[in-house]
Order: sequence, then C-alpha cells, then structure tokens
Amino acid sequence: MASLSWLEAIVIGAVQGVAELFPVSSLGHSILIPAVIGGSWARDLDVTADKSPYLAFVVGLHVATAIALIIYFRRDWARIVRGLVTSIARRDVSEPHQRLAWLLVLATIPVGVAGLLLDHVFRVYLAKPIPTALFLAANGIVLIAAEQLRRRGSSTDEPVTEVMPVVVPGQAAHRRLPRPTEEEAADRRLSQLPIGPAVLIGAAQIAALLPGISRSGSTMVAGLVKGLSHADAARFSFLLATPVILAAGLLKIPDLAGPDARGILPQVLVGSLLSGIGAYLSVKYLTRYFETRSLRPFGIYCVVAGLGCLALFLVR
Repeated sequence: MASLSWLEAIVIGAVQGVAELFPVSSLGHSILIPAVIGGSWARDLDVTADKSPYLAFVVGLHVATAIALIIYFRRDWARIVRGLVTSIARRDVSEPHQRLAWLLVLATIPVGVAGLLLDHVFRVYLAKPIPTALFLAANGIVLIAAEQLRRRGSSTDEPVTEVMPVVVPGQAAHRRLPRPTEEEAADRRLSQLPIGPAVLIGAAQIAALLPGISRSGSTMVAGLVKGLSHADAARFSFLLATPVILAAGLLKIPDLAGPDARGILPQVLVGSLLSGIGAYLSVKYLTRYFETRSLRPFGIYCVVAGLGCLALFLVR
C-alpha cells in the first residue's frame, strides 16, 4: 500500500489551509502539486485511488480547516446558532441573525445534495492533472471576467453603512443602544439578502466539485454579481463554506479509522495542524484584503498556473 511521507504531509497540509480560502482551489492544488513533482508524490497523493491513504489524510485537513473558520468567526456563529435556535423555538424570523441563520441553511442545501450525488463521480473521472489544469485556468478567467463586469456596472465597492440609531422605548431620544460592531453590521447587511440570491450564491459552491474551481472564488463571484461588496461577498463565502467543509470532513471521519489510514495518523495530525493554522491566518488576511482589493490578482495567478501546468503535462 502507498505511504504518506512527512514532507508530503507538511507541504500539502500547509497548502490546503491556504488554498481552501484563497480563491485558487485547494483541490486543484492538491492534484497539481503531486503531478508536477511526479515520482512517489504522484503515487502517494492520488485522490482517484480508492486505497490511497491520501483520501484519509484529506479528511483531517478539511476538519481542521472548518475548525479554524469556526474559531475565527466564533462570535458570528454564536449569534447565528442562537438566532436559529430562538427562531425555531418561537416560530418566528424577526431578528437579523435569525434571518441570516436561515439564509445559510437554505443556501447550503444545493451543494449538500450535489456533493452527495456527484462527489465520487467527479473525483474518479475529473480529478486528473490535465482536466484540473484546464479548470484552474477557467477559474482564473471567471475571476477576471467578474471583476471586469463589476467595474463596468458599478463605480464604488463601499458597503452600505447602517446609520439607524436604536432608541430605547420609554426613554429620552438621546439614550441609544450601543452601535453594532463592524462584524455585526456586516452580518445585518447579509441578512437583508433576498432568499433567491442567497440560495444562488450558495449553489455556486457546486462548481467547486470540479477540481480546479475554487469554492470561495465561485461564491464570491456570485455574490458580486448579486450586488455585494468584495468584503461582504468574502464574508458570506466564508460563512457558507464552514458547514460544508465541516460536513464533508465529518462524513468521512470513519476513513481515518479504516485500514487506509493505518500508519499515517501522525502525518494526519501534523498536516491538519498546519492546515488549521494556514486557514486561520488566511481568513484573517483575506477579510482585510477584500475591504479594498479585488479578485483580479488571484485570477491572473490561476490562469498562469493552470496553463503552465497544462503545458508541462503535454510536453512531459
């Protein structure tokens, strides 16, 4: 049976944590890096092989990435979960975080169903170097095109700022509740999304089942098309990704206890730790990056990397 070296675990674990949240496709990089290096890397890190320990390894990476997202957005998720629970208990959707909770639930359903039905088929037949390189280049073209379309259709990317002071009933007008934090204000803006656009943004994650297509990239593009700012589109993308990545990992946790993972659990732990750290640092960086910048640099990178890998595979 193929093994998993420490160097492979360290490199792929670090890349997974970063590439999962950057709009450059973690799955695409997990396929292309071993293919470019070749040799034992191509044998050990083959996602199409049913008996490869690589699949069990990837499970640990996904769980670690999801945990990192939960930790970073812990205050948001506390409000969202509380909103969902109170909404069910009261049979009411009247508060922003109640509505945001239901938007996230509804927007996650399409990719959940598609993942259960199509994940194995796409992994077996499309998760190969040449198709992945083509999809990565296509991912870059979509990111660049989305920015061009947005630039033509809008002159500003500043999110609408809420300036609605809340007055406590029965008290003087000057007694107001504390202003919401930036995070709370962002979540309130997202909660105002109509159900249809929110579900369409969530459904854009289905494209990420194709190796080389980025989950965060596809949802951000959909969010920009629906009028969100870069910052809000990125935030909604990360919130949407959390339950999907966590569910994908937890559903396959038994793989870590199976024979395919025998002998590589230390590598899984190290790779997962690096993946979690990389994901946390990435989301911290990207939430600030998208306050003032665009998807264009990532699009250029994907086009260059995808076409470069394709040329290498064709001449090798």
